[in-house]
Amino acid sequence: MAGKLTIKLVRSTIGCSSRQRQTVRALGLRKINDTVQKDDTPEIRGMLRKVQHLVEIHSS
Repeated sequence: MAGKLTIKLVRSTIGCSSRQRQTVRALGLRKINDTVQKDDTPEIRGMLRKVQHLVEIHSS
């Protein structure tokens, strides 16, 4: 079974491309300091790689 990732939005999406904004929304993040838990899958890792400058990631 895959582990869990805790993802926190720490920077604003203002000034980012629309694709990066869409990726942040697809992860379930809306406002700064929002936190979500997602399964550690290759799809989620790929999304996080695209917005790594906007989020903090902790594995659990």
